[in-house]
Amino acid sequence: MKRLGINIDSETFRLAFTHRSYSYENGGIPTNERLEFLGDSILGFCVAEYLYATFPLLPEGDLAKRRAAIVSTRALAMIARDLEVGEHLLLGRGEAQSNGSNKSSILADTMEAILGATYLVQGMEAARSFVLRFVTPLLEDPRLLGATTDWKTVIQEEVASQKLGEMHYQVTGSGPDHARTYLAELLIGDKVFGDGHGPSKKEAEQEAAHKTWLMLHPGEQLPKG
Repeated sequence: MKRLGINIDSETFRLAFTHRSYSYENGGIPTNERLEFLGDSILGFCVAEYLYATFPLLPEGDLAKRRAAIVSTRALAMIARDLEVGEHLLLGRGEAQSNGSNKSSILADTMEAILGATYLVQGMEAARSFVLRFVTPLLEDPRLLGATTDWKTVIQEEVASQKLGEMHYQVTGSGPDHARTYLAELLIGDKVFGDGHGPSKKEAEQEAAHKTWLMLHPGEQLPKG
């Protein structure tokens, strides 16, 4: 994948994209799970190092929250989708048929495996460069501000406290079963507020709740998650 901008031999590259479901159907060949384990540790360190150097006045608690947001499954899956990582995954038939190539957990794990592979083949500086290029820019991404916040709970509590009326989600799905996407609309009373899209109902509803918070608080800074 040229978009990754990394130089990895074909064998290691293939390993980084081999999901356990593919291994089960192909004689138990090695999977990307060990690379994922390695990449997870490297990712945490590189992000912590970056935050420590970039925000010298932030207390430990705020640094931890920012790190949690940008090493989250949601953040890594966003990067993977932007890079079209799912198109290169080696999945078992069942996982492929259930839209595994777009599942956030699988995409996030694969990103960690790619980082682990980068470290093994090219060393720490290349791994750090990978993180700085793809991961740390998410600190400025509005889709991830407050990413560790449960927006559905936040909105539910706010609507109740302000007595804004009854609220509910209206969710519709579209597309074939193996590539299903969902649209969620959050209604307060009869009025539609935020809407959200995602590969699962939960993710679509979270985005709808997040957008509703923004509508109810125009011009305000998002709370740290």
